[in-house]
Amino acid sequence: MGAPSALPLLLLLACSWAPGGANLSQDDSQPWTSDETVVAGGTVVLKCQVKDHEDSSLQWSNPAQQTLYFGEKRALRDNRIQLVSSTPHELSISISNVALADEGEYTCSIFTMPVRTAKSLVTVLGIPQKPIITGYKSSLREKETATLNCQSSGSKPAAQLTWRKGDQELHGDQTRVQEDPNDTPTALIRPEPAHPREGQKLLLHCEGHGNPVPQQYLWVKEGSEPPLKMTQESALIFPFLNKSDSGTYGCTATSNMGSYTAYFTLNVNDPSPVPSSSSTYHAIIGGIVAFIVFLLLILLIFLGHYLIRHKGTYLTHEAKGSDDAPDADTAIINAEGGQSGGDDKKEYFI
Repeated sequence: MGAPSALPLLLLLACSWAPGGANLSQDDSQPWTSDETVVAGGTVVLKCQVKDHEDSSLQWSNPAQQTLYFGEKRALRDNRIQLVSSTPHELSISISNVALADEGEYTCSIFTMPVRTAKSLVTVLGIPQKPIITGYKSSLREKETATLNCQSSGSKPAAQLTWRKGDQELHGDQTRVQEDPNDTPTALIRPEPAHPREGQKLLLHCEGHGNPVPQQYLWVKEGSEPPLKMTQESALIFPFLNKSDSGTYGCTATSNMGSYTAYFTLNVNDPSPVPSSSSTYHAIIGGIVAFIVFLLLILLIFLGHYLIRHKGTYLTHEAKGSDDAPDADTAIINAEGGQSGGDDKKEYFI
């Protein structure tokens, strides 16, 4: 009884799965690509195709999610990447002189609703360098022991080393394979000073890192065709900054493991105001004058206060001996009328 009951269940599962598979196959707006394998130094072609583009362009981006091409428009300044074909249904690009750093997943996107993507895994095979034998330095006597080391770098996957004496293959007891993960170069641009101003001297240091350390550096400025000349190792020097030096600069650090480009946007600020000796002299004089005026104001305030407290009537000799003297006396009496006794008149001779 178990077998007959299992058959309807299998038919039900098959029927429920079939419509879903049919819908997926009918998505004509889904792009498709293929994985690629290339030898270091060679050229790889990435092809992306779509049946129904829905009036949208295809786009290729690298493993760092940097756009390489959007339709026929170049987005990344890398002369190794070239357009092969651009139609509403296909976008193909080529990458020449491939390095190990170019390995990874590349994404083809079409900006429909929703956005659809397809992945292409690029595998880069490293060519092993010429083997180097070390350990043998001088002649040996009979029955003495010599240790020989054979090393080769740059291979991916790791190279298989074989010892031979003439045409006879030798088999050693131990094999050691050492892989160095830090094989991809990187770079960083460091300005000195950090906030440059017009008229100053500026150094843009391009610091390369990796194993091996990058030995080649190339400076470019966006909008300028010929590469810029370095004047100090990997640094770019501006003896006297101008506003025209503003822009985006790129430094490409290269080793035998690949290349890396770092970018820096230079904004030349206005020159800082430098106080002159004459302006400093004027400031000192102004401070002294302000201090003297302040002292005079203090003296005037004290003098006014003193006069208010010692106010009185003053009669000069000229007024006393003149014909108007009685009037003056009267004025004195009237002025001092508030005092007790008119005979207590006070006279001041100036």
